Amino acid sequence: MQKDTAETIALQGLAFIAENESELTAFLEATGVDIKTLRANASSPHILAGVIDFLMMDDKRLLAFCEEAGLPPETPGEARQALPGGDLPHWT
Repeated sequence: MQKDTAETIALQGLAFIAENESELTAFLEATGVDIKTLRANASSPHILAGVIDFLMMDDKRLLAFCEEAGLPPETPGEARQALPGGDLPHWT
């Protein structure tokens, strides 16, 4: 997956999180980011990687996001690989 596509999916994920106050609160608590920093850096690849990580922490949340976004459930995992820290080691 291309980085720009992964970032778009993560931005969709951020919008999904932001629509629900309890999800947003949980995201802020899980990441340690405050709302001001989130607003100022929402398009940062590192923040976007955190969004995907947060979505993938809970199957119910992940599936709800994928359903709303019209994405197959494996897509966020593929997107995560294209964002910082998502590279999988290749031993061959």
